[in-house]
Amino acid sequence: MNASVAIQTLPEAKNDEELIRIVDEVIDYIKSTGLNYYVGPFETAIEGDYDELMDIVKECQHIAVRAGAPSVAAYIKVSYKPEGDVLTIEKKVTKHHQ
Repeated sequence: MNASVAIQTLPEAKNDEELIRIVDEVIDYIKSTGLNYYVGPFETAIEGDYDELMDIVKECQHIAVRAGAPSVAAYIKVSYKPEGDVLTIEKKVTKHHQ
């Protein structure tokens, strides 16, 4: 695992319920990838291969639009280590959730 990303998807929506529904569809897509992920209150972190993660980031925008968002903004954070492993979600947060 040479990369991790954090993605915050911000779809345009007419109300909070619609916003949550669209974001839930994006999260369902992330879950379907089979990669390790962590859903937080503002963003979702995903771990895996850099190229695969970049494809997932791109698809998240398409998912939001197909779910009904007329537009979508996203904030992306990337940790990439071409030769080796990045720090895992587990190592970063487990001690804080016990």
